[in-house]
Parts: sequence; structure tokens; C-alpha cells
Amino acid sequence: MPLVTTTEMFKKAYEGGYAIGAFNVNNMEIVQGITEAAKEENAPLILQVSAGARKYAKHTYLMKLVEAAIKETDLPIALHLDHGDSFEICKACIDGGFTSVMIDGSHLPFEENIKLTKQVVDYAHDRGVVVEGELGRLAGVEDDVNVSEEDAVYTNPDEVEEFVERTGVDSLAIAIGTSHGAFKFKGEPKLRFDILEEIQRRLPGFPIVLHGASSVPQQYVEMINKYGGNMPGAKGVPEDMLRKAASMAVCKINIDSDLRLAMTATVRKFMAENPEAFDPRQYLGAAREAIKEIVRHKIINVLGCNNKA
Repeated sequence: MPLVTTTEMFKKAYEGGYAIGAFNVNNMEIVQGITEAAKEENAPLILQVSAGARKYAKHTYLMKLVEAAIKETDLPIALHLDHGDSFEICKACIDGGFTSVMIDGSHLPFEENIKLTKQVVDYAHDRGVVVEGELGRLAGVEDDVNVSEEDAVYTNPDEVEEFVERTGVDSLAIAIGTSHGAFKFKGEPKLRFDILEEIQRRLPGFPIVLHGASSVPQQYVEMINKYGGNMPGAKGVPEDMLRKAASMAVCKINIDSDLRLAMTATVRKFMAENPEAFDPRQYLGAAREAIKEIVRHKIINVLGCNNKA
């Protein structure tokens, strides 16, 4: 099975009241953990690559890892660029075999965001690639994305129809209270479902995306702290809120920080308990299993996309 776009995935997800997991990948063990879980749960899948991951692992290596995952699983898999911040990087990924790209112009004024997004859409659509745009800004830090809580901006529902119509985007990332990274919220995390409902009313049937939707499992935070880390106050989005969003217009939920936490905590624990270990297959193998388990949990309990491939 070749790489697919998200078009059919999102149509089924919207109608079925579930979401597709978009999991960030950086190396072989992460790809394997994600795809093995998806295969066992028969779930459709989006593997996404940030600009930082592409710089770290190199485009060709990542493409070959994804090709291997398709052969191993025979699942419908889309390959997506996460947070492309320029036409040039989106073009490089489109030309290099990605089936979906995100152009993040959310830091720009509205008209400039439209102009940049439409430029990417025109290039991508001519080549059979789909595009995600963004309105509103999430707080938090993830790779090159760094937005303070003071600079975060909720998506304005009054802008969404014009943005989608003028750009031609295939999906829209919105800001309703999620955040990038293992973010320390001021108070309890809360999602603005009133904004999501209004956007759904204005864009019926249109796929919405949530970034910064890691729940930051406390068992991994505690494990990291126990074995020499320092993550006071790390807190994510409650999973019941994410499941509710997935039952509405949200068809794609991005998950990155939870994978990093699971991997880092497992490696720290393994090395602390096995100080003589020097074989990377041992500690990375354990980390791969941790990623597999958390992805399975997300597929079943948060996304609801098990048995939907």
C-alpha cells in the first residue's frame, strides 16, 4: 500500500465521531513503536515530521523508515510535515514524497497568513498533496515553535470561513486551550468547547486539528524526576477533554510530548537499574515498548480510531 493523503481518513473520522492520531517521529524506535501499536489495533495513522526532526534524522532516512513501516503493517499511513514555517520547507517535503504538509502562518497578520497558506495550497494541490493551515496561536515550546502564554491567541470563529474559502486548505488547526510541550498551565487546563462548537457550526463537515494535545502522563513525569530529572509542575490536557473533541469536529490530534516523556523516562529508569548496560538495543528496545503501549492507549481511549483502518 502506498502512502495516502488524509482526505478519506478525515471524512470517515468526522462521520464516525473519532480522530486520527498524528504522532511525531524522530528515529527508528519511535516509528516502530507507533506503527506496531497501530497495526495491532488496526488503526489509520498519520506519521508527522517537524522541521527539527527532519534536520536531525535527515529526509531520506525518515522516508525509508516510513516506507518500511508501510510494508510491515499494510496500514493506511499519511506522512505529514508538522509546523512548516515557510513555502520552501513545504515545497521540499512535497517534492520529497510527503502526502500532507502544514503551513503555519499563525504568527503572521491575517492577510499575510492567507497569502502564504494559499501559495502552499496551490503548489501542493497541483501535486496531489493536502494542506493544513492554522488560525490562532498555542502557548508552549516544541522544536522551533516557542510561544509564551501571554502571546497565545484563541482562534477567532469570525475568521475561519474566510480563511478556508480564500486559501483552499484541507484542514484547519485551531487554538482552544491546548499547548505545546509538557506545559505548566496556570490553574487547571480547560478547552474552549464553545469556540470549537461555533467553528463546527460555521464549517460543517470540515476537519479540525488540535495541536499540543499531549496529556503528559504523570507516571512518566514522576519516573523522570525519580531518576535524576527535574520537571516540576508538568501538566497536559485531560484525556476526557480530548476524547470529547474527537467526538466533534476534531479529526486529527497531534501527540508528541507524551512519546518523548515515555521514551526518556524508560531510558532513565533502565540505565539507573542497569548501570553496567552499554548496548543501545536494550534501553532503546525498552523505550520502543513504552511508546507502543502509550500509542495503543491513545488509539483506544482518546482517539477512538481502533478498528477503523
